[in-house]
Amino acid sequence: MIRYWLEYIPFITVATVVRLLPRGAAMSLGRKLGYLGRYLQPGRVKIADDNLRQAFPEMPQNERAQMVKRVFSDLGVGFVEMLRLDLYNGRDDLEKLFTFEGAQHLPDALALNRGCILLTGHVGSWEAGNFVFPTLGFPIAVVAKPMRNPLVDRYFRRMRQSYGAYMIDSRKGARKIFKALQQNHVVGILMDQHIKKKEAVSVPFFGRPAHTTPIIAQIAMKYHVPIVPVFAYRNPDDTYLIKAFKPILLEDALTEENIIANTAKLTQCIEEGIMHDVSQWFWVHRRWK
Repeated sequence: MIRYWLEYIPFITVATVVRLLPRGAAMSLGRKLGYLGRYLQPGRVKIADDNLRQAFPEMPQNERAQMVKRVFSDLGVGFVEMLRLDLYNGRDDLEKLFTFEGAQHLPDALALNRGCILLTGHVGSWEAGNFVFPTLGFPIAVVAKPMRNPLVDRYFRRMRQSYGAYMIDSRKGARKIFKALQQNHVVGILMDQHIKKKEAVSVPFFGRPAHTTPIIAQIAMKYHVPIVPVFAYRNPDDTYLIKAFKPILLEDALTEENIIANTAKLTQCIEEGIMHDVSQWFWVHRRWK
């Protein structure tokens, strides 16, 4: 469709410029794009401010305004990182740019030979796992919803798969998820977005009921798959901290009550991950509807 091309041409123009710049200059440009985004998307600013106000009612208004600025700055940098995702220089950049906490937890989980679910959210440099885990030698499938514009979607799919990760469509990927786990692969799933009510359970998230997918808890409970919460935080010097946590095994009986309780438990993991650096979460999303 013509509309797709009208969207794609300015997108690929920006992407080309960003990819030609040295990394430091590109990251600086990303912050400026985030700054500009606050003025071009006032509706998203309002959503972020409202989400923060309800999540942290004790936060003063001026502090909340500063937090919104940081949120958009991080979003701009994150956009640039996605455009340049295939430009990492293998092990050299892995050692130069990334530090790890809890690195042993992933091989510990895979030692059970049931595969492993990487539980994460839209925190910091959430796309970094597409580079980090294949480079470390872990086969990884990433569950994601295709973008509306197929031209842009094709671009980002190529970025995400450039180091050996492979994509699974979240809308029709159950069988592929099971296959990946049976092969003892890692499956990365982001669990922090609003889900349609008929497909969700309601669990607390920052003190408010949030429609949340129960699929992760259901898979983990039924097949005894370990879950490793992992978050990729961006440091002030544009290096990264990867924090992995002890594997979670959900051994309860597969009842509706236990599914809801375990979904709440996993959602609490996401909340704790966000609290490490509140500004690095995707506060512009309508998580609570």
